[in-house]
Amino acid sequence: MIQKNKYILGLLLILVFQFSGQGQKMDAVKNSAWQSASFEVVNSNYKTFKTTQYAHVFSGSKHNIVRLVPELQGLTGVELPLSTYKNGTNAPLKLKFKEPVQVLIGVFQEANNKEYLQSNAIENGTLILKNGVTVTGLAPVNVYAIAYPNGTQTINPGKGLFAILGVVKASQKLEFKNAELPDGKLWNPTYIVEGFSDEKPLFEIIGGENKAVIDEGMPGTEDIQGGFEGGRVVKVDDTYHMFPTERAGEKGVDYYYDRVKTKIGHWTSKDAIHWKRESTIYQASGVYAVTEDDNPMNDRRSAIWSYMPVFNEKANKWYGYYLAYTVHKEIEPNHSFGRIWRCESIVEGINGIGGPYKDMGIIMEPGLDSQPWEGRQGVASFFPYKVGDKYFGFYSGAYPFASWADYPRKSGKGWFVALAESNSLEGPWKRLNKGLEPIKTIHPQFVENPIVSQLPNGLYIAIFDGGPEGWGHHLPNMIGYSLSKDGINWGEAHYLPIETKVDKWWDIMRTPLCLIPEENDVYTIVYNAIDLKKRFHPTGMVKVKLNKEVMESRLKELK
Repeated sequence: MIQKNKYILGLLLILVFQFSGQGQKMDAVKNSAWQSASFEVVNSNYKTFKTTQYAHVFSGSKHNIVRLVPELQGLTGVELPLSTYKNGTNAPLKLKFKEPVQVLIGVFQEANNKEYLQSNAIENGTLILKNGVTVTGLAPVNVYAIAYPNGTQTINPGKGLFAILGVVKASQKLEFKNAELPDGKLWNPTYIVEGFSDEKPLFEIIGGENKAVIDEGMPGTEDIQGGFEGGRVVKVDDTYHMFPTERAGEKGVDYYYDRVKTKIGHWTSKDAIHWKRESTIYQASGVYAVTEDDNPMNDRRSAIWSYMPVFNEKANKWYGYYLAYTVHKEIEPNHSFGRIWRCESIVEGINGIGGPYKDMGIIMEPGLDSQPWEGRQGVASFFPYKVGDKYFGFYSGAYPFASWADYPRKSGKGWFVALAESNSLEGPWKRLNKGLEPIKTIHPQFVENPIVSQLPNGLYIAIFDGGPEGWGHHLPNMIGYSLSKDGINWGEAHYLPIETKVDKWWDIMRTPLCLIPEENDVYTIVYNAIDLKKRFHPTGMVKVKLNKEVMESRLKELK
């Protein structure tokens, strides 16, 4: 009950925050954005940017805007070079105005930090916004307005890091307010947002559905209380096959049980938009553990998640890899001591994807070669892929132990992945490097449910859940991807801000289920997400277009 109460309290706090955010959006309608004044950047290569969410504020950095007041929305800022402004060697910023203006300067508020412009240096400015902008990895931002006449002017309020967030007309009425936006250092480490960095984007988001494609009340969802999370979508001929984790729960039972009484469903679609439920592949028992440790007295198939279908050409049949948990009712995380099972379709051939499937046994589990970082959640996901004559598999762990002395109850936070290897899809699978360290080159804190495929030039790409903004976490809240030349060494993650091209119907982005190539370099992504106003977690779809020129440049960089 303790864990349940914590979960409910956390959800209520998130709802309060979200409704507060909705209130801010309504305020934005009442208070339209300030009127921008035109300007020209003189004698420099400084770029401009639109002051919006994800805007790239400093060149040579990964700092992006994640929160801003509505009044600033859509203004034009100047992208300053981070390193030279930090050390005071920057070239003067000269702007040319056709009329008298007010330049809006963001001042990072951290006392005695010489890298930042101190607020007492703004001699001719007026404070108009306190905590008005949040920039990833940086201190809170106060916004000052400084008046300039028409003509060419040098903008140099003082030594240290500051941001040019916009230019408005001199006649624009600016009223002070404390926006109380959060500290940007909560978003640490910083991360690369695709299309909002110094790098050209590998994928252009070209659109998709502006609402969930599977939502509560649609055919097939009648016995699914909590919606979907995780699994995989594959395309066979002209049909998409989806194997999601269905958070089934039971009618009349609290929503927390949705995570325990799960099913693996099989759904099909011709367009990745309209879906039909075909069958249930597996059903979890939903029985809670009787001990707090990894004990055979407990039902080790209490919850079933993350089904990954893979076609084995040699065996001419579909294999399924899925996760089975022990579930404790009170200890966080309630999903514990995960084990990876392999199953095979009884029906041979590519069209046997719908099964039925038979279990072939456990291929990975907590054991003598496990390490403390795998944590209480155990082997929390698995995805195999081929590299040359060998197979590698991403496996994950979560809620790490600082050491085995903390087993079984005292766990920390972190969602990590590492690699296992095998000579065949059947196994046996061995942890690389004896599982001593997880892969932290992708993201040091959160990588969940990676699915691997190859781009046309042979680059390996892993698409994954980039982590929530919510539940006390300040993670990217976007779908992420990582690239690898050899399938073993993986590069830093890039994140896809799909809400810049489709209506954002979700609050928390969760797991991508595929990256399926279509015609003309277009790829389909089906994903799960959470709308905090409802118990049911829906499924969405988006299309992205691959930039082959960028793909080739990334390959050269990895060489």
